[in-house]
Amino acid sequence: MRLFWPEHRFQRAWQITPEWLARHGLTVLLLDVDNTLTTHDSPDIGPQARAWIAQMQQAGVRLLVLSNNKPARVEPFAEMIGLGCIANAKKPLGGGVRRALARLGAKKSELAVVGDQIFTDVLCARLAGVTSVLVDPIELETFPFFRFKRALERLILRGDASGARR
Repeated sequence: MRLFWPEHRFQRAWQITPEWLARHGLTVLLLDVDNTLTTHDSPDIGPQARAWIAQMQQAGVRLLVLSNNKPARVEPFAEMIGLGCIANAKKPLGGGVRRALARLGAKKSELAVVGDQIFTDVLCARLAGVTSVLVDPIELETFPFFRFKRALERLILRGDASGARR
């Protein structure tokens, strides 16, 4: 069950600070898109997320978009916000994380996956041996599959004895 428990939790990605990252030895963030940086399938990003990305880059934090979505969705979005990306990441499998590590010349110990889903983002990080950061979804999905998955996630988080913290 520990594979599904995030090591850290925040309400929003933009609450992660350069100081917090430094305290945890993290210099690289792999960022999910939908419901992490923006609402599901939105072509734009909000001002808080945009300012946060700029703050992270100014602090020397390396950012890369890591998404299961198709290149037609991910590449224009990443380009718009000035980041590189890996689309079709096949999370929770670790291939996307391994490609990111190779592309950035990073070590596992300095990298975290930031996303809103336990069964993709958190599990991907845990299986790849990197830090997991779970954020609350920006908006709740209405599709039955997502509602079912979110209910399972709530059950898992209730049983998280580690009390994942910021």
